[in-house]
Amino acid sequence: MFAFTVARRYLLSNPLQTLLLVAGVALGVTIFVFITALIEGLALTLTDRVTATSAHVSLMPETRRPRVLGAPGVDTQAVALVSTFQRQQIREWSSIIALVREQPGISAVSPQITGSAFLLKGEAAAPVSVTGVDTEDLDSITPISTLLIGGDANLDAGGLLIGNRLADDLGLSAGPAVMFRTDRGVERLVTIQGVFRTGVQALDERVAFLSLQTARPLFLLPEGVTNIEIKLQDPQQARPLAAFLRDATGLRTTPWQDKNVGLDEALVAQAETGRLIQMFSLVSIIIGVASALVLSTYRRRSEIGIMRAFGVSGRFVSSVFVLQGLMIGLIGAITGCAVGFGLCEILAGLTKADGSAALPIAPEQGGYLAALVLTTLGSVLASLAPARSAARLDPLEAIQQ
Repeated sequence: MFAFTVARRYLLSNPLQTLLLVAGVALGVTIFVFITALIEGLALTLTDRVTATSAHVSLMPETRRPRVLGAPGVDTQAVALVSTFQRQQIREWSSIIALVREQPGISAVSPQITGSAFLLKGEAAAPVSVTGVDTEDLDSITPISTLLIGGDANLDAGGLLIGNRLADDLGLSAGPAVMFRTDRGVERLVTIQGVFRTGVQALDERVAFLSLQTARPLFLLPEGVTNIEIKLQDPQQARPLAAFLRDATGLRTTPWQDKNVGLDEALVAQAETGRLIQMFSLVSIIIGVASALVLSTYRRRSEIGIMRAFGVSGRFVSSVFVLQGLMIGLIGAITGCAVGFGLCEILAGLTKADGSAALPIAPEQGGYLAALVLTTLGSVLASLAPARSAARLDPLEAIQQ
C-alpha cells in the first residue's frame, strides 16, 4: 500500500520527533494501565478483607409478620399472630444446598445454626453470637482453623471455639470447661477447644463456633438450620446469584454488598474516579497526536502541494495522515501496555516488613485491551482534522509558499 509507505517515510524522516510522540502516547497508556490496575487491585483487596471471614450470599427464612385474616362478605376478622419463641428455620436445607451446588462459580456452601447465648464463669457473664457449623466444612466460610492461637479446631467432641478478646475478658484459655446458656434456656458445660484471633474486633469479642450436632439440642433445632452461607469464586456475582436463589427457593437472600453498603458505595465512587483519570489520559494522548500531525501538515505544505499538482487525490493525502496517526497510536499503545505491565509487576512484588503487599495492585487487571483499542482509535480520530486540512490544501498556494 503506497499510502502506508509514504506515511512510514514521513514518520522516519524526523525520528526524534516521532520517538517523542510515541513516547508521549506510551506514557499516557502506562498511566492508564497503572491507574486501572491500582483501582481494580484496591477493590479486590477491600472485597477480600471484608468477605474473608463472612459469606458472599446468605440464605435465611422469610421474616414472619403478624397479619389480619379476613374473607369477602365476612365482617369478623382474625389476627394471625407470630410466635416470638419458635425459631425460624430452613427445613428442606439439603435440597436447597443441592440446588446451590449446581450453580456455576460456587466455591463453598455451609448450613449453619446461629443463635445467642451466654458464657458463664463464676459471676461473670458474656453474651456471644454462636454459629453451629459442619465440622467437615469448618473453614469453608471463615478460615477459623488457620487463625487459632491456642488449642485445636476439633469440634467433634462438643468443644467450643472463641475469640481471643472474649477469652481475655473471661480469663479463659483452651482446655477448661465453661457453662454455656442459650437463648432457648438450655444450659450445658462445654469445653473451650480453641482460641482464635481474626483481627476483627466484633468477631474476636462476640463470636463462638460449635459443631452443628452440638448446636441442635442447645437451640432446639433437631432437623432444620437457621441459615445457609455461600462463598463464590467471583464475589461480584453475589447479587445475580442472590436474585436467582430468592426466586427459586422463596428464602430471604442477602448478598455481601447489602451488608456493606458503605463499602459498595465507596468502590463505585472509586471506579468512577478511575474512569475520569483514564479519560484525561486519553484526552492528553489525542491532543498530543493531533498537535504533532497539525505541525507535520504545516511543515509539508509544499510537498503536499506538489503531490496534488501531479494529480494525487485528496483522499490519498488524507489517508497518509490517518495512517500516521494509526501507527503512532498502535506502537505507543503496545509500548505503553508492555511498560505498564512491567511497572505493575514490579510494584506488586514490593512488600512491607510483615510480608504483606506494599501496594494493592493487580497487574492482570490493567485493562490492556481497552487501553490498546481506545488509544489506537483516539490517535486515528486525532489525525482526522489534520488529514482533512491536508486534503483541502490548494496546490498552487502550497507551492508558492
